[in-house]
Amino acid sequence: MFKDGLLRGRRILVTGGGTGLGKGMAETFLALGAEVFICGRRKSVCEATAAELTGKHGGKVGVYGVDIRDAAAVDAMVADIFASGPLTDLINNAAGNFISRTEDLSTRGFDAIANIVMHGTFYVTHAVGRRWIAGGHRGNVVSIVVTWIYNGHTMTMSLATEWASHGIRLNAIAPGVIPTEGASKRLSPGETPGERTARINPMGRVGRMEELANLATFLISDGCEWLTGQTITLDGGQSHATGASFYELRNWTDAQWQAARESIKAQNEKDRAQRAV
Repeated sequence: MFKDGLLRGRRILVTGGGTGLGKGMAETFLALGAEVFICGRRKSVCEATAAELTGKHGGKVGVYGVDIRDAAAVDAMVADIFASGPLTDLINNAAGNFISRTEDLSTRGFDAIANIVMHGTFYVTHAVGRRWIAGGHRGNVVSIVVTWIYNGHTMTMSLATEWASHGIRLNAIAPGVIPTEGASKRLSPGETPGERTARINPMGRVGRMEELANLATFLISDGCEWLTGQTITLDGGQSHATGASFYELRNWTDAQWQAARESIKAQNEKDRAQRAV
Protein backbone atom coordinates (compact mmCIF):
# COMPACT_ATOMS: atom_id res chain seq x y z
CA MET A 1 0.00 0.00 0.00
CA PHE A 2 2.90 2.37 0.76
CA LYS A 3 6.13 2.90 -1.11
CA ASP A 4 9.26 1.27 0.25
CA GLY A 5 11.20 3.42 2.67
CA LEU A 6 8.26 5.75 3.32
CA LEU A 7 9.25 6.14 6.97
CA ARG A 8 13.02 6.10 6.54
CA GLY A 9 14.58 8.60 8.93
CA ARG A 10 11.63 8.48 11.32
CA ARG A 11 12.06 7.54 15.00
CA ILE A 12 8.82 6.21 16.43
CA LEU A 13 7.91 5.25 19.99
CA VAL A 14 5.04 2.77 20.34
CA THR A 15 3.81 2.31 23.91
CA GLY A 16 2.53 -1.17 24.61
CA GLY A 17 4.47 -2.21 21.52
CA GLY A 18 5.43 -5.69 22.66
CA THR A 19 2.10 -7.35 21.92
CA GLY A 20 -1.21 -6.96 20.13
CA LEU A 21 -2.07 -3.82 18.22
CA GLY A 22 1.15 -2.07 19.23
CA LYS A 23 3.27 -4.92 17.90
CA GLY A 24 1.35 -4.89 14.62
CA MET A 25 1.88 -1.17 14.12
CA ALA A 26 5.53 -1.36 15.17
CA GLU A 27 6.15 -4.06 12.57
CA THR A 28 4.63 -1.95 9.79
CA PHE A 29 6.67 1.11 10.76
CA LEU A 30 9.87 -0.96 10.88
CA ALA A 31 9.13 -2.56 7.50
CA LEU A 32 8.71 0.94 6.02
CA GLY A 33 12.16 1.99 7.22
CA ALA A 34 11.57 3.64 10.60
CA GLU A 35 13.69 3.19 13.69
CA VAL A 36 11.23 1.94 16.27
CA PHE A 37 11.17 2.03 20.07
CA ILE A 38 8.72 -0.11 22.03
CA CYS A 39 7.93 -0.13 25.74
CA GLY A 40 5.85 -2.21 28.08
CA ARG A 41 5.75 -3.46 31.64
CA ARG A 42 6.98 -6.89 30.52
CA LYS A 43 10.46 -6.11 29.19
CA SER A 44 11.16 -9.74 28.30
CA VAL A 45 8.11 -9.75 26.02
CA CYS A 46 9.28 -6.53 24.35
CA GLU A 47 12.76 -8.01 23.88
CA ALA A 48 11.29 -11.10 22.23
CA THR A 49 9.19 -8.90 19.95
CA ALA A 50 12.21 -6.79 19.00
CA ALA A 51 14.19 -9.90 18.12
CA GLU A 52 11.29 -11.27 16.07
CA LEU A 53 10.69 -8.06 14.13
CA THR A 54 14.33 -7.27 13.38
CA GLY A 55 14.81 -10.89 12.33
CA LYS A 56 12.06 -10.43 9.74
CA HIS A 57 12.73 -6.87 8.59
CA GLY A 58 16.17 -5.82 9.81
CA GLY A 59 16.45 -2.29 11.15
CA LYS A 60 16.50 -1.19 14.78
CA VAL A 61 14.00 -1.72 17.58
CA GLY A 62 14.84 -0.18 20.97
CA VAL A 63 13.28 -1.78 24.04
CA TYR A 64 12.25 -0.30 27.39
CA GLY A 65 10.63 -2.02 30.34
CA VAL A 66 8.48 0.83 31.63
CA ASP A 67 5.17 1.15 33.44
CA ILE A 68 3.71 4.32 31.93
CA ARG A 69 1.80 4.97 35.17
CA ASP A 70 5.18 6.01 36.62
CA ALA A 71 5.78 9.58 35.39
CA ALA A 72 9.44 9.60 36.46
CA ALA A 73 10.13 6.31 34.65
CA VAL A 74 8.41 7.65 31.53
CA ASP A 75 10.49 10.83 31.58
CA ALA A 76 13.72 8.84 32.03
CA MET A 77 12.84 6.63 29.05
CA VAL A 78 12.03 9.56 26.80
CA ALA A 79 15.20 11.38 27.90
CA ASP A 80 17.25 8.30 27.03
CA ILE A 81 15.69 8.07 23.57
CA PHE A 82 16.21 11.78 22.86
CA ALA A 83 19.86 11.49 23.91
CA SER A 84 20.55 9.81 20.55
CA GLY A 85 18.16 12.03 18.59
CA PRO A 86 14.60 13.32 18.82
CA LEU A 87 11.60 11.17 18.21
CA THR A 88 9.55 12.11 15.18
CA ASP A 89 6.37 10.26 16.15
CA LEU A 90 4.59 8.88 19.20
CA ILE A 91 1.95 6.15 19.14
CA ASN A 92 -0.01 6.07 22.41
CA ASN A 93 -1.16 2.48 22.36
CA ALA A 94 -0.64 1.17 25.91
CA ALA A 95 -3.96 0.43 27.58
CA GLY A 96 -5.64 -1.47 30.35
CA ASN A 97 -9.12 -2.92 30.15
CA PHE A 98 -11.39 -5.67 31.41
CA ILE A 99 -15.09 -6.33 31.35
CA SER A 100 -17.04 -5.82 34.59
CA ARG A 101 -20.40 -4.71 35.86
CA THR A 102 -19.96 -1.29 37.45
CA GLU A 103 -21.38 -2.47 40.77
CA ASP A 104 -18.68 -5.16 40.91
CA LEU A 105 -15.84 -2.76 40.06
CA SER A 106 -13.46 -1.90 42.90
CA THR A 107 -11.80 1.49 43.22
CA ARG A 108 -8.48 -0.29 42.77
CA GLY A 109 -9.73 -1.81 39.53
CA PHE A 110 -10.91 1.58 38.29
CA ASP A 111 -7.57 3.18 39.16
CA ALA A 112 -5.66 0.42 37.38
CA ILE A 113 -7.35 1.38 34.12
CA ALA A 114 -7.53 5.15 34.61
CA ASN A 115 -3.88 5.41 35.59
CA ILE A 116 -2.77 3.73 32.37
CA VAL A 117 -5.27 5.09 29.88
CA MET A 118 -5.58 8.65 31.20
CA HIS A 119 -2.54 9.46 33.31
CA GLY A 120 -0.03 7.28 31.50
CA THR A 121 -1.04 8.52 28.06
CA PHE A 122 -0.63 12.09 29.24
CA TYR A 123 2.73 11.39 30.90
CA VAL A 124 4.21 10.03 27.66
CA THR A 125 2.67 12.75 25.48
CA HIS A 126 3.89 15.47 27.84
CA ALA A 127 7.43 14.05 28.10
CA VAL A 128 7.76 13.84 24.33
CA GLY A 129 5.87 17.03 23.44
CA ARG A 130 7.77 19.36 25.73
CA ARG A 131 11.06 18.11 24.29
CA TRP A 132 9.80 18.71 20.77
CA ILE A 133 8.83 22.25 21.70
CA ALA A 134 12.10 22.99 23.53
CA GLY A 135 14.15 21.67 20.61
CA GLY A 136 12.06 23.25 17.87
CA HIS A 137 11.11 19.85 16.44
CA ARG A 138 7.97 18.97 14.55
CA GLY A 139 6.17 15.79 15.56
CA ASN A 140 3.11 13.57 15.35
CA VAL A 141 1.07 11.87 18.06
CA VAL A 142 -1.47 9.15 17.28
CA SER A 143 -3.48 7.82 20.23
CA ILE A 144 -5.41 4.56 20.09
CA VAL A 145 -8.76 5.04 21.85
CA VAL A 146 -11.95 2.96 21.97
CA THR A 147 -15.23 3.35 20.14
CA TRP A 148 -17.43 3.32 23.25
CA ILE A 149 -15.69 6.29 24.89
CA TYR A 150 -13.16 8.60 23.30
CA ASN A 151 -10.99 8.74 26.42
CA GLY A 152 -8.09 10.35 24.57
CA HIS A 153 -10.17 12.62 22.35
CA THR A 154 -10.22 15.63 24.68
CA MET A 155 -6.42 15.63 25.00
CA THR A 156 -6.10 15.16 21.25
CA MET A 157 -8.35 18.13 20.45
CA SER A 158 -6.87 20.39 23.12
CA LEU A 159 -3.20 19.81 22.36
CA ALA A 160 -3.81 19.80 18.61
CA THR A 161 -4.75 23.46 18.88
CA GLU A 162 -2.25 24.39 21.59
CA TRP A 163 0.75 22.77 19.89
CA ALA A 164 -0.15 23.37 16.24
CA SER A 165 2.09 26.43 15.98
CA HIS A 166 5.04 24.18 16.91
CA GLY A 167 4.35 21.85 14.00
CA ILE A 168 3.02 19.12 16.29
CA ARG A 169 -0.05 17.20 15.16
CA LEU A 170 -2.26 14.97 17.31
CA ASN A 171 -4.86 12.56 16.01
CA ALA A 172 -6.53 9.44 17.36
CA ILE A 173 -7.88 6.15 16.05
CA ALA A 174 -10.86 4.39 17.63
CA PRO A 175 -10.65 0.83 16.32
CA GLY A 176 -13.37 -1.72 16.68
CA VAL A 177 -12.54 -5.30 17.59
CA ILE A 178 -9.23 -6.49 16.18
CA PRO A 179 -8.67 -9.72 18.13
CA THR A 180 -5.55 -9.85 20.32
CA GLU A 181 -4.82 -12.23 23.17
CA GLY A 182 -4.84 -9.70 25.99
CA ALA A 183 -7.92 -7.71 25.01
CA SER A 184 -9.95 -10.75 23.96
CA LYS A 185 -9.38 -12.56 27.24
CA ARG A 186 -10.36 -9.50 29.29
CA LEU A 187 -13.22 -8.09 27.22
CA SER A 188 -14.71 -11.32 25.84
CA PRO A 189 -13.69 -14.07 28.27
CA GLY A 190 -14.97 -17.50 27.39
CA GLU A 191 -15.74 -16.54 23.78
CA THR A 192 -13.94 -17.20 20.53
CA PRO A 193 -12.08 -13.91 19.80
CA GLY A 194 -14.22 -11.73 17.57
CA GLU A 195 -17.23 -14.07 17.66
CA ARG A 196 -19.66 -11.48 19.02
CA THR A 197 -18.40 -8.76 16.68
CA ALA A 198 -18.69 -10.91 13.57
CA ARG A 199 -22.31 -11.60 14.54
CA ILE A 200 -23.39 -7.96 14.97
CA ASN A 201 -20.98 -5.95 12.80
CA PRO A 202 -22.55 -4.47 9.64
CA MET A 203 -19.66 -5.87 7.58
CA GLY A 204 -19.92 -9.23 9.29
CA ARG A 205 -16.30 -9.43 10.39
CA VAL A 206 -13.67 -8.17 12.80
CA GLY A 207 -10.94 -5.72 11.92
CA ARG A 208 -7.54 -6.69 10.57
CA MET A 209 -4.22 -5.65 12.04
CA GLU A 210 -2.96 -4.25 8.76
CA GLU A 211 -5.98 -1.94 8.50
CA LEU A 212 -5.05 -0.27 11.78
CA ALA A 213 -1.35 -0.14 10.91
CA ASN A 214 -2.08 1.37 7.50
CA LEU A 215 -4.28 4.10 8.99
CA ALA A 216 -1.67 4.93 11.64
CA THR A 217 1.00 5.13 8.93
CA PHE A 218 -1.16 7.52 6.92
CA LEU A 219 -1.75 9.73 9.95
CA ILE A 220 1.98 10.17 10.66
CA SER A 221 2.97 10.50 7.00
CA ASP A 222 3.95 13.75 5.35
CA GLY A 223 0.99 13.67 3.00
CA CYS A 224 -1.67 14.89 5.44
CA GLU A 225 0.03 17.62 7.45
CA TRP A 226 -3.14 19.73 7.74
CA LEU A 227 -5.00 16.92 9.52
CA THR A 228 -4.96 17.33 13.29
CA GLY A 229 -7.25 17.08 16.29
CA GLN A 230 -9.35 14.30 14.76
CA THR A 231 -10.50 10.90 15.96
CA ILE A 232 -11.14 8.39 13.19
CA THR A 233 -13.37 5.39 13.93
CA LEU A 234 -12.25 2.18 12.23
CA ASP A 235 -14.90 -0.42 13.02
CA GLY A 236 -16.89 -1.41 9.94
CA GLY A 237 -19.75 0.85 10.96
CA GLN A 238 -20.43 -1.01 14.21
CA SER A 239 -20.53 2.05 16.44
CA HIS A 240 -23.24 3.54 14.23
CA ALA A 241 -25.27 0.33 14.30
CA THR A 242 -24.94 -0.63 17.97
CA GLY A 243 -23.46 2.35 19.81
CA ALA A 244 -20.31 0.23 20.29
CA SER A 245 -21.40 -0.61 23.84
CA PHE A 246 -21.59 -3.82 25.83
CA TYR A 247 -25.35 -3.52 26.19
CA GLU A 248 -25.93 -7.05 24.92
CA LEU A 249 -24.21 -8.36 28.06
CA ARG A 250 -27.27 -7.32 30.11
CA ASN A 251 -28.50 -10.89 29.62
CA TRP A 252 -25.49 -12.47 31.33
CA THR A 253 -26.24 -14.36 34.52
CA ASP A 254 -24.37 -13.92 37.82
CA ALA A 255 -22.61 -17.21 37.07
CA GLN A 256 -21.38 -15.89 33.71
CA TRP A 257 -20.04 -12.71 35.32
CA GLN A 258 -18.28 -14.79 37.97
CA ALA A 259 -16.73 -16.99 35.28
CA ALA A 260 -15.56 -13.85 33.45
CA ARG A 261 -13.94 -12.48 36.63
CA GLU A 262 -12.10 -15.76 37.20
CA SER A 263 -10.88 -15.87 33.60
CA ILE A 264 -9.62 -12.28 33.77
CA LYS A 265 -7.90 -12.95 37.10
CA ALA A 266 -6.09 -15.94 35.58
CA GLN A 267 -4.90 -13.82 32.65
CA ASN A 268 -3.68 -11.08 35.00
CA GLU A 269 -1.71 -13.61 37.05
CA LYS A 270 -0.14 -14.97 33.88
CA ASP A 271 0.92 -11.44 32.87
CA ARG A 272 2.34 -10.71 36.32
CA ALA A 273 4.44 -13.87 36.14
CA GLN A 274 5.90 -12.72 32.82
CA ARG A 275 6.76 -9.29 34.25
CA ALA A 276 8.79 -11.02 36.96
CA VAL A 277 10.97 -12.78 34.36
